[in-house]
Amino acid sequence: MSAWSDLELLLDSPSSLTVTSTARGTVKDKANFKPEDDVAALRKAIEGLGTTEKTLIDVLTQRSNAQRQLIDTAYQKATGRTLVADLKGDTHGDFEDLLVALVTPPAVYDCHEVMKAIKGSGTTESTLTEIFASRSNKQIKAMTDVYLKGRSLKNKSLNVVNSFLCCKMIVKVFTIFSRLCCFIPETGRLMRDDLKSEVSGDYGKAVLILAEGKKDESTNVDTAKAKADAKILYEAGEKKWGTDEAKFIDILCQRSVPQLRQTLIEYKNISKKTLQESIESEMSGDLEELLVAVVKCVKNAPAYFAERLFKAMKGAGTTESTLTRILVSRSEIDLMDIKEEYKKLFGYTLYSQLESEVSGNYGETLKKLCGQDG
Repeated sequence: MSAWSDLELLLDSPSSLTVTSTARGTVKDKANFKPEDDVAALRKAIEGLGTTEKTLIDVLTQRSNAQRQLIDTAYQKATGRTLVADLKGDTHGDFEDLLVALVTPPAVYDCHEVMKAIKGSGTTESTLTEIFASRSNKQIKAMTDVYLKGRSLKNKSLNVVNSFLCCKMIVKVFTIFSRLCCFIPETGRLMRDDLKSEVSGDYGKAVLILAEGKKDESTNVDTAKAKADAKILYEAGEKKWGTDEAKFIDILCQRSVPQLRQTLIEYKNISKKTLQESIESEMSGDLEELLVAVVKCVKNAPAYFAERLFKAMKGAGTTESTLTRILVSRSEIDLMDIKEEYKKLFGYTLYSQLESEVSGNYGETLKKLCGQDG
């Protein structure tokens, strides 16, 4: 049975979009954690003759993000340099990107990913779709705050530097400046305003609603409302000539996860098709991808991410940025569940697929985050 057709099991299943526990993550807090010991090991690995990549991998993949932030603070205090700056100086390529992602706070990392997706000519809609379909209100609001505060913090840092340019404290000031700017995106605008200039049409409307981070978070389910919504969706799509996309956007981008799960069941009762099947037959392009992603995440977010990982490694070439983003961002949330869904969907383990598709220090780091199966 498909991961997307088990509708009757939805109502009793927890959703990783709403669960805040880290129990299903592969990365957890390290017991007896001492940041100073980790800093000493990292310094030896970085400052010695050549770089000891194994130490970097072992330390940064076996600590939680909160612990990595403490390591970063202690590292800067001990060396006068940021850990990110030293990692960038001693590593390169996908391996560098992955280590930097591990040291970056989650909200800042999501913010960076959104910025990369809308930067320059063209927009990477698949990244926007993945992030906004799968993040909670809390995660989106945290990301929005980082996006907005970026420029004001950078400007304050620049003012400090300018005021001390002729002072003997210049080295210390630039250290402070680099610390402040290390994780801060170069913005200072509302994320929603920048998105508005990059995405358009019905897809743009849906993304902007999700980017507000105001989806209903009630745990109560109104069955009558779910039946009414299912009827609206049926009449806006399958039952009419053409499709009223606005109705789909309004309901799918604003209702709570429990409410939408009930709506999916009611829709199947009316239509005899799943809502996902109806969206795929009625729509196309980026809007179809986004609304299907929303439905998949409501049903089974780990299965959605498993599918994304599979597609990132399928065929010629590998989409490393997708592997990095998912394994880093889900490592403390539901990566254990993603691994289980991967095995169910594709018949082999995520770890074994990583072994065959990615290599070198980058591959070793991903496999450490994933954790061996069995």
